[in-house]
Amino acid sequence: MVQLEEVEDEEFDRVQVGEKAFNDDDDFTDTDSEISSDDLPLADPSETLTDRLLALRDMVPPSARRRFAAGYDALKSYTWSGLMLGGKTMWVVSTSALLLGVPFALALVEEQQVVEMEKEQRMREMGNEVSFDQSTCPVAVEEV
Repeated sequence: MVQLEEVEDEEFDRVQVGEKAFNDDDDFTDTDSEISSDDLPLADPSETLTDRLLALRDMVPPSARRRFAAGYDALKSYTWSGLMLGGKTMWVVSTSALLLGVPFALALVEEQQVVEMEKEQRMREMGNEVSFDQSTCPVAVEEV
């Protein structure tokens, strides 16, 4: 029968230059077990969300922060200018519509009323002529 013997390589056990010795079990996670909230490190209760966000500032380089801030300021400026221009435009359009549109609409309605009155007057005159012609005509019209 063959007997197996494990031979360890000395290169794997030796610590390399510039590398800290670490325990291989530190990065091992057991995926079969449940993760308990008791195992997680607790946050400092006096630390606020603002403190955490301000701490993130150190992670972003200053040049990237300046570029982001400049882009944000430009976007804010364009948005504010657009909203102001839109508001002023809406003011001009609405006041113009009120000052010009309402009198025009009233004049248009008045003109339609005058046209209807003239049409009614003509119909009355035509009705009087027809009734006048029938009264002078001695012939009676028979109904079929």
